[in-house]
Amino acid sequence: MKPMREQMKRYSGPVDACIIGSGAGGAVLAKYLAEGGISVVVLEAGSWLDTQEDFVNDELTMLDGRLDWDDLRITAGETPISMGRNNTGRCVGGSTVHYTAVTLRLHREDFQLRTTEGLADDWPIRYEDLAPYYAKVENYLAVSGPRHFPWPPFHGPYPHPEIPWSARDYLIGDGMLKLGLTPAKAPHAIINGYHKGRSPCMLYGFCVNGCKSDAKSSTLVTYIPDAVKAGAEIREGCLAVRINLGDRKRVRSVTYLQDGKEAEQEASVVILSCYAVESPRLLLNSGGGAFPNGLANSSGMVGRNFMIHLGDNVAGRFEEPIDNWVTPPAGIMNQDHYKTDRRRGFVRGYSLEAYHMFPIEFYTGLVETNPGLWGERLQRIIGLYDKYTVLGTVGEVLPSKGNFVGLADEKDNNGVRVAKITYSHDENSKKMSDYSMQLCEDILREAGAKDLFRMPGTIHVLGTCRMGDNPRTSVVDRWCRCHDVPNLYICDGSVFVTGGAVNPSLTIQALATRTAEFIVRTRGRG
Repeated sequence: MKPMREQMKRYSGPVDACIIGSGAGGAVLAKYLAEGGISVVVLEAGSWLDTQEDFVNDELTMLDGRLDWDDLRITAGETPISMGRNNTGRCVGGSTVHYTAVTLRLHREDFQLRTTEGLADDWPIRYEDLAPYYAKVENYLAVSGPRHFPWPPFHGPYPHPEIPWSARDYLIGDGMLKLGLTPAKAPHAIINGYHKGRSPCMLYGFCVNGCKSDAKSSTLVTYIPDAVKAGAEIREGCLAVRINLGDRKRVRSVTYLQDGKEAEQEASVVILSCYAVESPRLLLNSGGGAFPNGLANSSGMVGRNFMIHLGDNVAGRFEEPIDNWVTPPAGIMNQDHYKTDRRRGFVRGYSLEAYHMFPIEFYTGLVETNPGLWGERLQRIIGLYDKYTVLGTVGEVLPSKGNFVGLADEKDNNGVRVAKITYSHDENSKKMSDYSMQLCEDILREAGAKDLFRMPGTIHVLGTCRMGDNPRTSVVDRWCRCHDVPNLYICDGSVFVTGGAVNPSLTIQALATRTAEFIVRTRGRG
């Protein structure tokens, strides 16, 4: 990566496009805009890490903060969420550097919940609008998946064969079958054969601590190199603190901090790809003049409709060691309970995903969620780590007026007000959480596990700058362009109207591909 950085094109004046963030959204935009002949500067708050020199197959070393957004954030509400690696990233490549690489499409009905079920709101686009971009991303990332995927809307085949089943997958799969459920390997953005100079997956399981073999298709090793090759500049260690307006309610520049010094990047187009907490924070901190309540916030919707996914886990112990780590973290999955079945007592549903954790993550999560677990009993469990595994959920949480991102009174070390995230589980989410963890327990018992522990939690952050056709009820249009500011775009998980029950990275990348195509196509039309 060093030669790439040394040979990278660098801009000293105004550019066509300034992108803030280099994760699932920003890196994709950088590649396609640069390939479309647009001059691009990407501002990334984190460091540009080298997979060979900076990634170590050691959990403790990789928990030193080099991958994580650990800046101050204030959380509130009846069930305040935890922030950190499970929902944000801070390095070139963003959260894709430490994500599990599960690559799932939203279902058709996810785009039309108001029409089909009278819930939440419809997206202004449909599944069919995004389907060709889903396919383009899957092929570019060389996704590995089942020959036939059992659940809609896409049944495969994927570009590469699925990652091999592990001992854990066979055990949990047997438990699912005994309960009449369908097990299938999750599709992964992990190559299963040599691809563009990258080696196939070595199955040593360190995906969430940075992939040293480059088998995981993070944007760090895929879109970023192609963006640089096409002429984009990736400017690391640059924290955007304000977006500046010029004439006619158009964005003029971005103010950022690099090495403690303030700098300014002028651009014809500015694109926020900071995800669902930092994107609204930046807009709210950029208010003034025509937008006293926050930039692009005449609707009052910036920061509103904050969503998460339920990320509940259940751990169980088997009689024999099951070599959990000899596989990517996420294994087999199930979506039989994805849609609404009102007989369950709640609306919408969830995906199940087998999962493994390295020791520090496992025992930290276990103790935090089971405060009565300590002393000799905890010591005995620690000695049985190699026999434990986890089955977890990705559960849909619907948008709510009471869940939002705003600004706290506290400021960070740079004097900028930090984000305040207010979140409370509604009754529907509580019922879904309990029901899905009970099913996880049933599956693990049928598989032969004992000593079960629930580990409730949350993952992913979405909403806060929602997409819509009506400027009074949304922040961006169907092309991710702000209604209020015609040369300002937001393209990340914050534009989601609803979240479905799948990992969001593929949808973010598909939206970014579509938005980049639109910007290139309409360039020069004002």
